[in-house]
Amino acid sequence: MDHLRHSGLPFEAQRAAFLDIVSRDALLSDALGRARRLALPDWLLVSGALYNSVWNELTGKPSGYGIRDVDLFYFDESDLSYEAEDGVIAAVAPVFAELPLPVEVRNQARVHLWYPLKFGQSCPHYTSSSDSVRHFASKTHAVGVRFDADGQLDLVAPFGLDDIFSFRITPNRVMDNRQTHEAKGARAKAYWPEITVYPW
Repeated sequence: MDHLRHSGLPFEAQRAAFLDIVSRDALLSDALGRARRLALPDWLLVSGALYNSVWNELTGKPSGYGIRDVDLFYFDESDLSYEAEDGVIAAVAPVFAELPLPVEVRNQARVHLWYPLKFGQSCPHYTSSSDSVRHFASKTHAVGVRFDADGQLDLVAPFGLDDIFSFRITPNRVMDNRQTHEAKGARAKAYWPEITVYPW
């Protein structure tokens, strides 16, 4: 049960452990450094690449195991057109070209415009990248990291970190995301059988 050694610890202890793992992971360290150089507005590296890397570290799996891509959010309300976002995606692609995994870049200021077409339901007009994270289908997935102005890692974790360190995938019912919660939970359990997926 050594993979649960950080489970139940106070938040600050978990925060320190989480950021230590992130900073030592080759994939994440590289991605964060490249994202920092881009200096996109309100940028945030989020979700799977982060908590999957923690699970890999705690279960003795290699960096990058089970990770499909790296999600990079930014928030820019100055131009909500598809063309503007597509331009940013094209501009940053060369910066991440040498990473072993693809990087998905999305402007969280315009999610409400395309979300209903893709998922058949409305989505809030987010106010920041951090606000978007609060609406993820599972509380476990609601985590983001970036560098602050002083070059220190800044953590966004609106529901804390205990689900991650306890290998629990817990639903976040702020939106009707049951299908996403169940699909991601099943996929995660196939890679990390230590996980418990809590029902919607």
